[in-house]
Amino acid sequence: MDREIARYDVVFLDADGTLFDFKRAEEYALERAFGEAGLDLSPEVALAYDRINSRLWKMLERGEIDQSRLRTERFRLLFLELGAEADARAFAEIYVRWLSGGSFLIEGAVEACELLSQKYVLSIVTNGIREVQLARIAASPLRPYLSDIVVSEEAGCGKPDPRIFEFACSRIGFHDKSRMIIVGDSLSSDIAGGLAFGIDTCWANLDGVSNDSGLRPTFEISSLAGLSLIL
Repeated sequence: MDREIARYDVVFLDADGTLFDFKRAEEYALERAFGEAGLDLSPEVALAYDRINSRLWKMLERGEIDQSRLRTERFRLLFLELGAEADARAFAEIYVRWLSGGSFLIEGAVEACELLSQKYVLSIVTNGIREVQLARIAASPLRPYLSDIVVSEEAGCGKPDPRIFEFACSRIGFHDKSRMIIVGDSLSSDIAGGLAFGIDTCWANLDGVSNDSGLRPTFEISSLAGLSLIL
């Protein structure tokens, strides 16, 4: 932790789970999509969706499925498990529309971005569906503090693939890895991706979980306010 203050020029930021409360956005979108489709969303159904969706996103990180297929497959598998007669493709579009409006922030996100933007170039690097991520970020008070937004769908790869950081660097025209850091909540995505790319990493462990991954981030914080102590 013994680092010079302001040793970086660029701070890459993850979106969901780091700045945005994606769990809340997901609950919001599921509730409204199920209602619009005339389907019953019980706690058990929500848990089944979470299990299926989490498994598919892990597959995406490993390159075993693409985002276009994931978008519909999670609902196909859910409806298959439930024995529900529903059009997964049509439902996926309803869900994405509602999710695009779920711009809920994690406590301290605005203050952190406002403070960091005074000293660093801030670029969001996020896995996700382009239309969803861009809409949610644009609708948030964070947008004025961000120099760029890179979404995996347009980069052609997602974290932890280091190529997404190459893509992000080309967008802002900066390539000195010693002057960059990635801040994110996911060890398998953000931290693993940053380490693979060869830059410093900050694990936003906002839920206080244990690290059994074998990955060693440069820094670890328990709240976004902690960024002011290391950056």
